[in-house]
Amino acid sequence: MREIKDLLLKLHIKAKNINLYELALTHPSYNADANTTHHDYERLEYMGDAVLDFLAADIIYKNNPTMDEGRMSKLRSYLVKSQTLAQYARELHLADYIRAGRSIPIDQINKSNKMLEDVFEALVGAIYLDCGLNRVSAFIASFLLKDMNKLSDDDITDPKTTLQEQMQAEHRDSVHYELKSQEGPAHDRTFVVDVMFNNIVLATGCGKSKKSAEEDAARSALEKRSV
Repeated sequence: MREIKDLLLKLHIKAKNINLYELALTHPSYNADANTTHHDYERLEYMGDAVLDFLAADIIYKNNPTMDEGRMSKLRSYLVKSQTLAQYARELHLADYIRAGRSIPIDQINKSNKMLEDVFEALVGAIYLDCGLNRVSAFIASFLLKDMNKLSDDDITDPKTTLQEQMQAEHRDSVHYELKSQEGPAHDRTFVVDVMFNNIVLATGCGKSKKSAEEDAARSALEKRSV
């Protein structure tokens, strides 16, 4: 595991409270090995999630003066979704800095979108609490701005929204999602979800969170409809 001070140096952050960053990079499984409780990233993840949502909306609004509300909402959903945040975490090599229990090897951390998303959000929370709104805004903008201009409408369209719009246009009724199963330990769980319409299974999806499993199911349903 690399030193947190190396990460802060790379991010040009002069920490006032380095403990915040240590918490942001501590997975709950570490408590079992260290015999501690509540010394992990979960509270900071909560804070970072809220900060990220607000600042993503702020950055999108200020940099796209002619974009309508619907497209702004789709763009924000894309930029703060699990896979996108996990990719940002990989760009920072956050897996190298995460403290986790001995049962979780680093290669498993780097494969887990959910864990990397959580840690990225916790890091956002730590920067906000330690350095303030302007500094965390600059940090988030460094990722979001480079992605915004290269995305097409297809890139930012949520498959769940697209499927819902298609079904309602054709049948004036909605689809819904049912959890079929969940497997694996809490830190590496896989969810399987069915997307249903009038008690008929349109498709099945899987993912490391319920949301990503639902998106996978909706994507599969759209692919079947296009054949």
